[in-house]
Amino acid sequence: MPLQSAPSLPAFIPGKTDALIVVDVQNDFLPDGALPVPKGHTIVPVINRLAHLPFGLIVTSQDWHPSDHVSFKTTHQNGLWPPHCVANTHGAAFPQDLHLPERTLHLLKGAQSDQDSYSAFGAQTQSGQLLDAVLKQHGITRVFVCGLALEYCVQATALDAQKAGYTTVLLTDATQGLEADPTPALMACQAKGILLYSGLQLHTPYLTR
Repeated sequence: MPLQSAPSLPAFIPGKTDALIVVDVQNDFLPDGALPVPKGHTIVPVINRLAHLPFGLIVTSQDWHPSDHVSFKTTHQNGLWPPHCVANTHGAAFPQDLHLPERTLHLLKGAQSDQDSYSAFGAQTQSGQLLDAVLKQHGITRVFVCGLALEYCVQATALDAQKAGYTTVLLTDATQGLEADPTPALMACQAKGILLYSGLQLHTPYLTR
């Protein structure tokens, strides 16, 4: 199935039942980090613009790992990744040039040594509330997903959102992946009914304000 482009989609204007989900835009996933996503820094200005649109809710997810996390190949035989996003370190923090409004809700995932979660739907607030509950509490019916990295945490989040019954839009220019060719991941999302759209297209009408 060929990858379908977005120009035929209607214009999206965010409203009170829409949420922007910013997945794992953290220092360790940027080019100088422990687990860098190539060109990961290029999506930050796009997300900054998106975050000032009238979404009903803006949420972030962050990997927030203990130093002996199960995903670390340095401490576990089956670990896949180098140590990254260790809780309360610079690598786990947001980059200084990511500017989100104060009302943004921040959720953490992978905070237990023996548990991992690619999807932001495994992330929790400080009070232990999962993302799905947060979205329902705010009356959200449509989500716009962006962040790092496309083939892993972003794709997993988008698929879980679609499975949970939300109209799901993946913002392609506010997302960056580890692979040079994003087509397979995007096609996998499209095959599940996820819409592909450009964040720049989304906010273009507001640029003249």
